[in-house]
Amino acid sequence: MLGVTLASAGVLFLFPAFTLDPSYHLFADGRTVLGVPNGLNVLSNLPFAIVGLAGIWSLLSGAAQLRHTSERPPWLVLFVGVALTSIGSSWYHLDPSNESLLWDRLPMAIGFMGLLAAVVAERVQPRAGILLLGPAVAFGLASVLYWFFTERAGAGDLRPYAIVQGGPLLVILLLMALFPSPYTRSLALLGALAMYGLAKLAEIGDAWIWGLGGVVSGHTLKHLLSAAAIGILVWMLVRRTAVAAPAER
Repeated sequence: MLGVTLASAGVLFLFPAFTLDPSYHLFADGRTVLGVPNGLNVLSNLPFAIVGLAGIWSLLSGAAQLRHTSERPPWLVLFVGVALTSIGSSWYHLDPSNESLLWDRLPMAIGFMGLLAAVVAERVQPRAGILLLGPAVAFGLASVLYWFFTERAGAGDLRPYAIVQGGPLLVILLLMALFPSPYTRSLALLGALAMYGLAKLAEIGDAWIWGLGGVVSGHTLKHLLSAAAIGILVWMLVRRTAVAAPAER
């Protein structure tokens, strides 16, 4: 895990710092819906609140299947981050700017790091996930703040935030390959990652998808697909069962 993280960061920092393209804030669908500017890009954040609160409820009510109570905090951090993303992203899309984007990216960074720590806790060791959680969340928040203040200074640097977005996903895939899941329905995690991959493709194809008929934009679809990815994780937590450990010889 450490090797993959350091190698990814090393490769990324071989390239010059890259700033946020000003056109990032120009989304294909700018329609006002129900009196809300950029309506669908704002309203499509509601599913984040739904799946985030559903995940929190599953953990606090005991519906989520966990072998150890120490596996709960990372998942809680993930779902709290998702629920807060519904607020931060809505605020951003009401009036897109670097200042409002800050409040969109902070909870997203929390969510990414919570998921990473949750997978480490389940597949490696619960204590390892707990020890990773605090530093990982701190790094995630620092990466966003670093981008924001360097952007304000006129020399924005998105490299640390790029690590926060992509690094956990690479490490999670590595963990899935090296450590067997202690639960059934473990492929749901892969399904969630694939759904998020589709969300990123939709984000890249924002204008192209909008041009297909002017009904929905790629960015709106990104929100819906990302929320669906989290919904898969909630379903997985509730429906899975612990796999019996093999007998010692």
